[in-house]
Amino acid sequence: MAVLHLIIYGKVQGVYYRDSAVATARELGVKGWVRNRNDGTVEAVVCGEVDAVQAFVVWAHRGSPASRVERVEQQELADAPELLTFERRSTA
Repeated sequence: MAVLHLIIYGKVQGVYYRDSAVATARELGVKGWVRNRNDGTVEAVVCGEVDAVQAFVVWAHRGSPASRVERVEQQELADAPELLTFERRSTA
């Protein structure tokens, strides 16, 4: 099991990034959440099997077709969110 906290930088708001992240995460079978941040970045927490989480990270570097990801910061977390799926959250 892997749990990662991601911060995605670049043109990632207003370009369908979060909805694409939800769709990708659900296809991969990972749990967690994604949201816009007031500073223009997107934040996500992803947990699941190591290969699935790494596949999500690969996707996060690409993003949605209209996005332009500059970089993705990631940090391992000790605890997994108690969610049944992957969800979109309100801006923080």
